[in-house]
Amino acid sequence: QVQLEESGGGLVQAGGSLRLSCAASGLTFSIYAMGWFRQAPGKEREFVGAITWTGGTPYYTDSVKGRFTISRDNARNTVYLQMTSLKPEDTAVYYCARSKGGKATMVPTDYNNWGQGTQVTVSS
Repeated sequence: QVQLEESGGGLVQAGGSLRLSCAASGLTFSIYAMGWFRQAPGKEREFVGAITWTGGTPYYTDSVKGRFTISRDNARNTVYLQMTSLKPEDTAVYYCARSKGGKATMVPTDYNNWGQGTQVTVSS
C-alpha cells in the first residue's frame, strides 16, 4: 500500500521560509517522478513543481520560480519542497503526489497517489 505523508507546514510571515517534506512508503520510490501541488480555499488544485525519478532539473510553475526548490533523497524515500520569499498568495494546502511513471508532469491525472496535505499559511 502506497503512502505519502507530508510534513513541515505551518504559519509564517511574508518573506519567510518553510521546508516541506514528503515521506513515501510502500513503493520503489526511486523509479517515480514526484510532484507538488497546492489548493487554496475556493480554488482548484494547482501544480507547483515536479522532479523526475533521477532527480534531474525540476520544473516549476511560473509563480514560484526562483523562490521554491524541489529536491529528493531516494535513500530516504523523501521529496522536499523548500519555499523561500513566501507571499500571502502561497497560502494553501500543499500535497505531494507520485507520478505514474518516471516523467515529471504538471497534469494531476498523471499522478496516482496523493498525500493528505499540509497547510501553509503566509501572513502579510
